[in-house]
Formats: sequence, structure tokens, C-alpha cells
Amino acid sequence: MKIVAPPPIGHVYVSLEEEEKLHVLHSKSIIAYQGSPNGREDKWMDIGGLYRKKKWIRTLLTAPCSFVLGLPAGFSLEAIEVPEHSNLLFDFRHVVFFTDGMQFRSKILKLKTAWITRELVRIKFSGPGKLGIISVGDIVSMQLDPEIPLYIDASALVAYPDNAAIRLSVYGNSLASQSMNVQWEILGSGPVLIQTGSRDRQLETKLTEDGWIKRILREVLPFGSVYIK
Repeated sequence: MKIVAPPPIGHVYVSLEEEEKLHVLHSKSIIAYQGSPNGREDKWMDIGGLYRKKKWIRTLLTAPCSFVLGLPAGFSLEAIEVPEHSNLLFDFRHVVFFTDGMQFRSKILKLKTAWITRELVRIKFSGPGKLGIISVGDIVSMQLDPEIPLYIDASALVAYPDNAAIRLSVYGNSLASQSMNVQWEILGSGPVLIQTGSRDRQLETKLTEDGWIKRILREVLPFGSVYIK
């Protein structure tokens, strides 16, 4: 399988070769398809998939074919290699596709964690195969330490090891802990996957809003709104 993600985030191009098959969980994201009409087969979701994805239909694509997946603005997609004995638990909302032959099962989270995060289950995939992971911004991998905790914004954590010690927390002094979002505190070994899109709305506003001098000049100068951007 070949995946091409162009620099402007917005879509990915996927090409299947030889006897490859791919399960796409967001069928409506396929905006262009090239190949035999019989190479696409839509199926009903099973009960578990219907509950987790809130989707009725999934699509099985069979090689040879190629297609384009459209992505929401500001999102990116990355293909993650999953080994045979992977112990990563994924947020199923981030999974767009997976290669045929992969197995997955649900892992029920502790009630305390589920209550705060509104997340009842995570999904463990077994490879070998590839997962298409959609994220806000890019995906970064960080290694856990059994003694030094890693703190991650709760809304940014895409996947973590099943055997990791994890709890909801905050860190820093009292002012820091009062002003930050809830964090996952994780100890263990192995990688975690994090989506890197900024959660600081104030930062986004600061970077995109105009300064007061520009606003005044647009108002007072002739054609100011045309020449001053």
C-alpha cells in the first residue's frame, strides 16, 4: 500500500497493489476512486463498530485500485505500522482505515477514567498491518518511562500501551494546575501517540487577529482595507 499526503493538509492519495485489501470506516470520505467498480464492497457495521463509530456502513476496497480520502480542515492522516503482538490501545474515533487480516477487540476502561473522559472503551489492534490514523495536526510518538511520569493533555492522547499505569492528573504548582486542562499521567514502557494540533484557543486568536494599528489604518486611509492586509 502506498500513501501520499501532500504538504497542504486536506486529503491523502492511497494506492493498493497486488492482493491488498483495505477496510475504510468513513466511506463518505472517499471522494475519488480509480479501479474496477467491483473493487468496492460496502458492508454493514457489526454492533460493536456501530456503537463505537456511530456509522452504519464500512467499505472494503480490493486491489488494484487507488483513491483519494478527503480530510476535514486542519486534520492530517498517517499510516501506523502495527506489529503482530501490539499492545497499544487506540481511540477508535481516530481510526479511518485498517488493512485486511488485522484483528481488534475492545478494552473497557476503569469507571473513574471513563466518567471523566467520557470514554468507555479503547481498541487494541493486532497486526501485522497498517492503521490509518486521523488527527488534529500531526502525530508524534513519545517513549514512556517506568519512573518518570509523562503528562499529556487528555484530549490529545490517541494511543497508549495496555500495560501502562495511567490516571487523570495535573502537574506544576497550584496556579499551573488550576489553569491547565486535565492531563493523563502515564508510567510504563513503549510508545504513546499524541495529536499535536494546538488546544490553546487564545494562542490561535492572538496569531490570527489584527493589531489595533492595522485596524485604525484600514479605517482612516483611502483604500486601506484593500492595501493593508
